[in-house]
Amino acid sequence: MNFDKELDARGLNCPLPILRTKKGLAELTSGQVLKVIATDPGSVKDMQAFAKQTGNELVSSAEAGGEFTFFMKKK
Repeated sequence: MNFDKELDARGLNCPLPILRTKKGLAELTSGQVLKVIATDPGSVKDMQAFAKQTGNELVSSAEAGGEFTFFMKKK
């Protein structure tokens, strides 16, 4: 998937991945995509809730080898 910015949140625990995601999205314009890589298992539910609360679109999420990859499109 194409993305405009990548954010490495590996090794960070809640709420840091979400806070970094919020900051990363603030630097993008509407329609751009932020790729987030995290290792916190709680980030899966956190990203879903964050998308609902903010109106940004969680385009996809995947897990491989203990790493979670999210693609968030800015509203």
